[in-house]
Amino acid sequence: MTAKTAATEPTAATGGHPQRWLILGVICLAQLTVLLDNTVLSVAIPSLTSELHATTTDIQWMINAYSLVQSGLLLSAGNAADRYGRKKLLAIGLALFGIGSLAAGLADSTAQLIAARAGMGVGGALLMTTTLAVVMQIFDDSERVKAIALWSTVASLGFAGGPLVGGVILNHFWWGMIFLINIPVAVMALVAVLKLVPESKNPQGERPDLLGALLSTIGMAAVVYAIISGPEHGWVSAQVLVPAAIGVLGLGAFALWELHTPYPMLDMHFFRNQKFIGAIGGSILVVFGMGGSLFLLTQHLQFVLGYEPLEAGLRMAPLALTIVGLNLTGIGPKIVMKLGTPPTVVLGMSLVAGGLTAISLLGGGTDGSYAGMLLGLVLMGGGIAVSSPAMANAIMSSIPPEKAGVGAGINGTLAEFGNGLGVAVLGAVLNARFAALVAVTASSLPAALAAAGGEAERRAISEAFASGLQTSQLVGAIAVFAGGLVAAALLRRAERTEKARAAEQPVAA
Repeated sequence: MTAKTAATEPTAATGGHPQRWLILGVICLAQLTVLLDNTVLSVAIPSLTSELHATTTDIQWMINAYSLVQSGLLLSAGNAADRYGRKKLLAIGLALFGIGSLAAGLADSTAQLIAARAGMGVGGALLMTTTLAVVMQIFDDSERVKAIALWSTVASLGFAGGPLVGGVILNHFWWGMIFLINIPVAVMALVAVLKLVPESKNPQGERPDLLGALLSTIGMAAVVYAIISGPEHGWVSAQVLVPAAIGVLGLGAFALWELHTPYPMLDMHFFRNQKFIGAIGGSILVVFGMGGSLFLLTQHLQFVLGYEPLEAGLRMAPLALTIVGLNLTGIGPKIVMKLGTPPTVVLGMSLVAGGLTAISLLGGGTDGSYAGMLLGLVLMGGGIAVSSPAMANAIMSSIPPEKAGVGAGINGTLAEFGNGLGVAVLGAVLNARFAALVAVTASSLPAALAAAGGEAERRAISEAFASGLQTSQLVGAIAVFAGGLVAAALLRRAERTEKARAAEQPVAA
């Protein structure tokens, strides 16, 4: 065996890398930075609206450009990592993410910021695929579930902690600092990765599926664009139907291409595995509910209830604190081990749905009451803490070990696509309800409030937004709860099938 080959198999002889927990800390730091940027922008919406004259659609694309580029490239990045080396792609991802953050922090127009966010998404795609793939390589079976639980905790914390981090930064600096602060973190993580993380790759390898990446990116971007544009142009207008058709055709062409190309970035035969289908469906819906809710709640806290960015971030913190508390104390993984994956998914997604319902019925009004919102955030945090590790582990265990990069790409795609879809769908529901209650020509809520003729009109606009928020949270709750039941049923059926096959093996022998 050559030295090069041995370097790509660091855990083969020992069962676990001697510095695995330190390496886990390094890659979690890199991942946390990437994931924070999914939601950190939400508290900067007032600043972007006033300083860059951003419309609601501009704001949604600032958020979705980042997540949609990641969604389209994650699978291709996973294939590239498996073939060319996970450490190498992780280092390149950190460098690209740092450069994109610099461009975003210095942007002086909405178009420049959207483009920079898309560039950050390229680096983020490389980071998201390689972090989980490295975890799968450096931990053996006895510690892998615990490591994935900690990795999943950081993933959830990244989504949930964005508003708080953004609020702290904006309380002292201008909005560009929410991006520029990424640069020293990226540099430190890059140095640590080069020094500590071992190289690993699939010795057989596969060619990157560039056409598949292009088709999936076009398909998802077009579908979400149609959803965002629906309330403004009308659901049956050409501005909505044309991109919707392009999206459906793009995703259909992607599926056909993946079935026929010899090196697919997503093996469509995975979808025959009910365990895989159940896990990905649940993962999308959990992030769908959380991402859409965070996007709308931060606006509600600032525009309707009048909180400063830091105050809004602090009021969102219980979601992140609940996730961290349950998983760092081991409660989340223990629930999975005691109940099993399907019941854990039902419990977790029921809590997420209950949290969305509590926000809608108790915490989405204009009276300034925070108790209902607090209850909803805690319930959502509890649900995410117990369900996300279970579904991440289910996804990775249904993928061959040599496809760790692809598996990580699938898991990351679900998170990014679910977040973007949540922002688009729940935002569209809110906008539709808002437009039905008040007639305004302004392109954003703060602009509508500024153009209001008096206190009574401002009150009506705020109440219309609050009503839209309540409706959107209920829609999210129904989707998450129903999806949780379906996902758990598929996971349960897959477990029964696996047990039946295991029982038949001795007879066949």
